[in-house]
Amino acid sequence: MRRVVVTGLGLVTPLGCGVDTAWRYILADKSGAGRIEHFETDDLGCVIAAMVPRLDGRGGGGPDIAGTFDPDALLTKREQNRIDEFIIFGLVAAEEAIKDSGWVIDPEDTDTQERTGVIFGSGMGGLQTVYESSLKLVEKGPRRFGPFVLPGMLINLTSGHISIRHGYKGANHSVVTACATGAHAIGDAARMIERGDVDVMIAGGSEAAICRIGITSFVACRAMTTGFNDKPETASRPYDKDRDGFLMGEGAGAVVLEEYEHAKARGATIYAELKGYGLTGDAYHITSPSPDGSGGYRAMKMALNDAGMTAAEIGYVNAHGTSTPMGDEIELKAVERLFGDAANNLSLSSTKSATGHLLGAAGAVEAIFSILAVRDNMVPPTLNLHNPSVETPIDLVPLHAKQKNLKAAMSNSFGFGGTNASLIFAELPEND
Repeated sequence: MRRVVVTGLGLVTPLGCGVDTAWRYILADKSGAGRIEHFETDDLGCVIAAMVPRLDGRGGGGPDIAGTFDPDALLTKREQNRIDEFIIFGLVAAEEAIKDSGWVIDPEDTDTQERTGVIFGSGMGGLQTVYESSLKLVEKGPRRFGPFVLPGMLINLTSGHISIRHGYKGANHSVVTACATGAHAIGDAARMIERGDVDVMIAGGSEAAICRIGITSFVACRAMTTGFNDKPETASRPYDKDRDGFLMGEGAGAVVLEEYEHAKARGATIYAELKGYGLTGDAYHITSPSPDGSGGYRAMKMALNDAGMTAAEIGYVNAHGTSTPMGDEIELKAVERLFGDAANNLSLSSTKSATGHLLGAAGAVEAIFSILAVRDNMVPPTLNLHNPSVETPIDLVPLHAKQKNLKAAMSNSFGFGGTNASLIFAELPEND
């Protein structure tokens, strides 16, 4: 089986845009949460979210201008007006990852075009476009619809735009598995490389669901926080006894995956090797995880088996950890079960405490944080963890980032419908 490595990274997050900016702020224990001010919230149960910082002042996790979202640097206003913001987020993250990797931006030879592919997904897709278009249909009728409404909101169009923009003619595919989307996209892309279908893949997830219909829907599901509207930075609090649901975030994460020998031959910088991938289904409930955590447990175990590693070799787990009353502890117990005695030496944190829950983008963003943790031997924190709701031998990295020697990290992502994904990233052996 061919080996798969990571050679490029790209991020658009509530902590700022760009890998360096977002990583710097997460290690500085910053939160990207704030009050929603760009649409009416007076009648909503949740009025806060973690928003990507923009030039108009919206959002604000990363305070420096270098981390502010600026789509004008990549797309014309006309191009932006034809696509939903989740596609724009994905395009910006993918562009950073491709440039970071040093891979060919616009290949001219047929072999390079056909051996490079894209898998990019979203959990919700163009929710704002759906909302605005529905209102327009009711208020003004069908004659006011333009030809770009439909392609502007389709989930697979992020992959489509990346493929078209750069001439990548390999796999052009999309994943839609709720909050596991980004992780599944990366894992599925790696398998295409392993089996020889392509040599290079751009993979990830994007989401822009902070809108009236998005907030209302999740509050109605009783999944979203409603008790911290006056203190946004404290709302996302995984494992803390006062948690009451997740805080919605937005953004995108993109990686460039590459066959190892291909990357080595061109002298690419290699961040990590993607060693393991596991995916399972709970077959239990549309929104609640199985109480015994068996789905997540089997996904993690499958990833370990795929990697040919033992639990003791994993030093850090970036948990799904959304801050819901039930889900956090179910995942934690599944990790304890899998790791056994090795749990005493394990660090586990939820970066959603800083970024909010990026839904379909979460798995990709958190995979990147896991990769950077291994690269820098730094474990990001679980913010707002003052009073753990359960005793555990695992280090939950409360409040502050910490230094730790890491050889490998695991990233977990679980979604509605009982879908689970687990990824393992490891540093390259010294003799490689």
